[in-house]
Amino acid sequence: MKETLAVAAALLAIAGNVPYIRDVLRGRVQPHAYTWLVWTLVTGITFFGQLAKGAGVGALPTLASGLFTVAIFSLSLRYGFKNPTRSDRAFLAVALAGLVPWVLTSDPTWSVVIAVGIDLVAFVPTLRKTWRAPTTETPLLYAMNIARHVLALFSLQAYNVATVLHSAAMIVTNALMTAFILRRGR
Repeated sequence: MKETLAVAAALLAIAGNVPYIRDVLRGRVQPHAYTWLVWTLVTGITFFGQLAKGAGVGALPTLASGLFTVAIFSLSLRYGFKNPTRSDRAFLAVALAGLVPWVLTSDPTWSVVIAVGIDLVAFVPTLRKTWRAPTTETPLLYAMNIARHVLALFSLQAYNVATVLHSAAMIVTNALMTAFILRRGR
């Protein structure tokens, strides 16, 4: 059963990310490179932390999503949002500085806690951009992320801070992002 949920969550990652990449290439979406860079790093940390703390097959959705974060970050360098603000640069610096304690602790649980904190800080430039210009994003990816993270939680083979925290935080932030995007219809 957990394997089925993990595969379903990984398929949701594909279902949400493939159209997002298509929309980037068509110029409909402008990903914020700072956010996607940090998400690439954080997803890698979270994946290995989940493996180390016994997530088992429940780490598969994180791996699937991680492969897409690398691709979207690469695309954001060419097709992404081109006007980072001073606060965007500050959030990037804070997010990257947050990697230092992770390197120093080498503990999977602390690594995930720090990585999720970094992930939340990295989300701020994209939330700010989307609040101001909701048409620069599409809701499908973020809505799929909510469903993916719910399934990922149920697919975990061990429940502890390192395996649960990332999905719990991403459910909240992706719901907020989806609301920001959908407000453009009002």
